Amino acid sequence: MVELTLAQALERAGQLAASGKTSEARAIYTAILKAVPDHKVAKKALAELGPKQPQAVNPSKVDQEALIALFNQGQFTQAVAQAEAMAQSFPKSFFVWNLLAAAQASLGETAKALEGFRKTIELNPNYADGHSNLGAMLVRQGKLAEAAASFKRTLEIKPDYAEAYNNLGNILKGQGKLDEALESYKRALEIKPNYPVAYNNLGNALKDQGKLDEAVASCKRALEIKPDFAEAYINLGNALKEQGKLDEAVASYKQALEIKPDYPVAYNNLGTVLTKQGKLDEAVASYKRALEIKPDYAVAEAQMRHQQQHMCDFTLYTGLKEVAQRLDTSDEAIPPFIQLSWQDNAAAQLYRSQRFAKTNYPTASPAPIAKPPTVRPERLRVGYFSADFHNFPGMYLMARMLEIHNRNAFEIFAYSYGPQKNDEMRRRIRDGVDHFVDIAGQTDQSIKSQAKSDKIDIAIHRNGYTTSSRTEIFVNRLAPIQISYLGYPGSLGAEFIDYIVADPIVVPAEQRQFYSERIIYLPDTYQPTDNTRQIASINTKRAEFGLPEKGVVFCCFNNSFKISPHEFDIWMRLLSKVGGSVLWLLEGNEWAAKNLRLEAENRGINPDRLVFAKRLPQVEHLARHKHIDLFLDTFNYNAHTTASDALWAGLPVVTKAGEQFSARVAASVLDAVGLPELITASEDEYEQLAFELATKPRKLKTLKRKLAKNIASQPLFDTERYTRNFEAGLQKAYNLYFEGKRPEDIWVG
Repeated sequence: MVELTLAQALERAGQLAASGKTSEARAIYTAILKAVPDHKVAKKALAELGPKQPQAVNPSKVDQEALIALFNQGQFTQAVAQAEAMAQSFPKSFFVWNLLAAAQASLGETAKALEGFRKTIELNPNYADGHSNLGAMLVRQGKLAEAAASFKRTLEIKPDYAEAYNNLGNILKGQGKLDEALESYKRALEIKPNYPVAYNNLGNALKDQGKLDEAVASCKRALEIKPDFAEAYINLGNALKEQGKLDEAVASYKQALEIKPDYPVAYNNLGTVLTKQGKLDEAVASYKRALEIKPDYAVAEAQMRHQQQHMCDFTLYTGLKEVAQRLDTSDEAIPPFIQLSWQDNAAAQLYRSQRFAKTNYPTASPAPIAKPPTVRPERLRVGYFSADFHNFPGMYLMARMLEIHNRNAFEIFAYSYGPQKNDEMRRRIRDGVDHFVDIAGQTDQSIKSQAKSDKIDIAIHRNGYTTSSRTEIFVNRLAPIQISYLGYPGSLGAEFIDYIVADPIVVPAEQRQFYSERIIYLPDTYQPTDNTRQIASINTKRAEFGLPEKGVVFCCFNNSFKISPHEFDIWMRLLSKVGGSVLWLLEGNEWAAKNLRLEAENRGINPDRLVFAKRLPQVEHLARHKHIDLFLDTFNYNAHTTASDALWAGLPVVTKAGEQFSARVAASVLDAVGLPELITASEDEYEQLAFELATKPRKLKTLKRKLAKNIASQPLFDTERYTRNFEAGLQKAYNLYFEGKRPEDIWVG
């Protein structure tokens, strides 16, 4: 029986060997020798078969090329299926795992792709492409530190890997390390001189550094190499926009759209430039087109609605609360300034600022603060950083304060990163400070070096999140103490800003929790004023401004974006109830005037009762306030400079105090001028008070006499008093730092 079994086994093995199935034959002969170690026939047959051939690690060249072809043709689903089958047969093939992961990545299967690329480099630790692909997936997951490590490992294996340098540059740029990013892009171009993607990214980084001429040149070089490079046209347009070459920027965005017609970013950026050109209707249309292509494009939707606000297109307010909540949950961080006028909610505004800071300044975890000096400086060096050192509303408020700073205790620096204007206010600021430094176009690092060289003790951020702001320069600290002041009426939500200047009215106790900064509470009002401002001595009549010689003149000289249906409904009811009255508004744009007149007509009011004031030089603008009876404030975003203008010119302001900073500014200045009776707590109270003052001329006249007296006696227009209080706040903040303490709320007075 045993002999028969061996004989059958030998016969079967011989048949398999003859048919070329050597592996199976070898397995039978091996089994026979295991049972009968000295079996001569089995030994001889096994020797004739030769040594065992190793199983192939990779599929055949033909199969590899077929898989690559599927991937290159964009047939990613088929490529995944084919690669998964190959992985079963060739589990140790790094080639198969790499292609499988690449196809999964193209299908958006991020987790699977990440696992596949990790398997690739596990099988072949020195496979540069594997490390590079892993880095790309980690970037997609937002794991930038790990991604950077992957690209660096790629470059250790393959030092001439241009794409890895380019990708590493993108990470460094995203981390705010622009100098290192530039070096990485330049290294990529040294290796691969005709690399359009690297030129495009280099141009974008140069633009962020303020090197606009170099940025334009780099983007143009990318387009010379790759004329159909739509993304390079976008970045070229962005740089041209920053240079103020708006027509050329528009042309660049349109060129991008010719190449890539369904490019939402191009439509969004085009909308931004059209806005700057004053073509608000075209801007809104461009934003709408971006949203048609990409319905969840949060920034485009926010910008579109903001321009509709400027146009007083009240249709935007339909469902605006729900829109705001939806945008708050998007992956994009909306510029916080836009939503200040959407709703009065300090908690929501803090949340938006924090998201914006985290998204745009990702390296801004608690910034290191320089060690205090051993000897306290006799004079603190204070640097005001602003884009607005020219004829600008905020400068009309603070120019006098800059001039009368106590020079025995302070040395004042004005750092200007705004347009290089040579108007009257620019000259006044330049003459009123100790040092006027033009830093426009300088890189963040250069500005930081300048501030360090000037030994700035306190850096004051005048712009916050308003237009033309350069908040990013504060991320790595320009000074041991950094303060948000005057320009942005709310919290910046950024850990690198230590203090915000406020008062107990704009930030009452119940709202304190919605400010990430420590607060320097000034005793009267946070807002400075200039008690030397001139009012033109000119004899004008109402008729010269299109106003009736008799009848009540209501006014609101706030920007049009602040006007919502809530205020407008009340204003129209007042016009209806106060016969012969008119509403005088500031002329902003043609669409605002047209839309507001239409809204008035829809409410049964003759649109001719809305009069629009042209912009005038400041002294003449103040002079025309004498023709007005009452200033009516807006709600979510109050009159700020315009409230001080009105009060300085002797015109009472009726306001409603809200919750958030921007909704309480008029209340602050009214309290500081001794007129708290003009602060209301609800829309009904606001309407009743305005109606009462408009229909009781004696009461209004008495109020105006009180205001005229209070201008000289109350704190609001006591610039010297304000400046000393402000300086006391700065001194207290520095004392905490000098004593090695962390910032804390400061109460002055």
